[in-house]
Amino acid sequence: MNPPRKLHIKSYGCQMNVYDAQRMVDTLAPEGFVETASVDDADLVILNTCHIREKASEKVYSELGRLRVAKDEAARQGRTMSIAVAGCVAQAEGSEIIRRAPVVDVVVGPQSYHHLPQLLAHAKSHGRALETEFPVEDKFGFLAPPRPDAIRARGISSFVTVQEGCDKFCTFCVVPYTRGAEVSRSVAKIADDVRRLADNGVREITLIGQNVNAYHGEGPDGRAWPLGTLLRHLSAIPGIVRLRYSTSHPRDVDETLIEAHRDLPALMPFVHLPVQSGSNRILAAMNRKHTADDYRRVIDRFRAARQDIAFSSDFIVGFPGETGEDFASTLALVAQIGYAGAYSFKYSPRPGTPAADMRETVSAAEMDERLVRLQELIDSQQSAFNKAMIGKTVDVLFERTARNPGQIVGRTAYLQPAHVMASVDIIGQVLPVNIESLERYSLLGELATAAHARSAQPVSSQTTIGA
Repeated sequence: MNPPRKLHIKSYGCQMNVYDAQRMVDTLAPEGFVETASVDDADLVILNTCHIREKASEKVYSELGRLRVAKDEAARQGRTMSIAVAGCVAQAEGSEIIRRAPVVDVVVGPQSYHHLPQLLAHAKSHGRALETEFPVEDKFGFLAPPRPDAIRARGISSFVTVQEGCDKFCTFCVVPYTRGAEVSRSVAKIADDVRRLADNGVREITLIGQNVNAYHGEGPDGRAWPLGTLLRHLSAIPGIVRLRYSTSHPRDVDETLIEAHRDLPALMPFVHLPVQSGSNRILAAMNRKHTADDYRRVIDRFRAARQDIAFSSDFIVGFPGETGEDFASTLALVAQIGYAGAYSFKYSPRPGTPAADMRETVSAAEMDERLVRLQELIDSQQSAFNKAMIGKTVDVLFERTARNPGQIVGRTAYLQPAHVMASVDIIGQVLPVNIESLERYSLLGELATAAHARSAQPVSSQTTIGA
């Protein structure tokens, strides 16, 4: 038998890329590849790229420069190292990567990585391989399922892609051009994936998509099911104790999703709902197709359905044309909503997007100042939310051993890390924890008795962070 070949994947960016990286491992396992944490002994290195952040392509070329050295060293040792670039930078700049980086053997877009075995074979016989067209066939029908041992090695939480692409065309965003139009997988195929994961120890599922609540996959009744109905269906699968989803768009929050949060104990009361700006003028320039008040009303609908629900969001500061008044509207929205956390960024243009042709009016210094002010407000809200947990009894799904000997770490319903001293036997269980203190962003406590668990009080995001 031939010895296994070693595969190293470096993944950038979103949760979808984390999921895609795992599926690439599953796809290449039948070809004899096993994962390695080291680039130096790898036979194949894949850069799974993201085009959302600033200077994404430059970072890829910089990494390829380092990989060229590793590839040359492998050749001196008599080994062949292949290098592939996958993901959204590959989709956007495939031909340019081939031109600028001779070290690269394969370039493959995010909709075509199920062809990796054929592309590697083509590169071996012809020198290079490039595939960045959107294929007609659904890649999920061609991907090898993960092996049971691979599922167990990845832990008790797992991502499952239910939807890809986006039809919203926000003026700052490259996703419609790199991931394509919205496509939803069927309920049956998603349920099969979730059952396989549950049978091998997974207890928490996060449904992911570029615009996950635009999900409209075919249900067993032949009709298009919305996300709320899908969540209700998956909540009945034995072994799955927690469900999450990300990332959502405010325009696609329908009543089935609100009702799912009202009715399903397994659906966690923590929603990532990007708003990007609190200014209606900037939201219109971004082509978000909702106003700040539309967003507030969506938040109110969630809170009416479930009192203990909390939110995170995304914000862009310094979008072309943003005035001081526009930025003040963003601060006002944040102050009113009250977030358990949020991601915030300075605007940077993406080639090929409409916003890249807009005249930038906010100086770099002003962007920096606005970002600091926004992040200070968000951090104060997150800190207040976390501190409100002290003295409470909260449910924690335990995931793994922690750095400190004897400690086990898990996460609350709001994704806060929580540490207790306990046996490894609790991994995979949801148990009540008395929260005693806070260390940076991590909660510290001890396992509660059954009596403590019965008297646990819910934490309301509205009352603890001033919404």
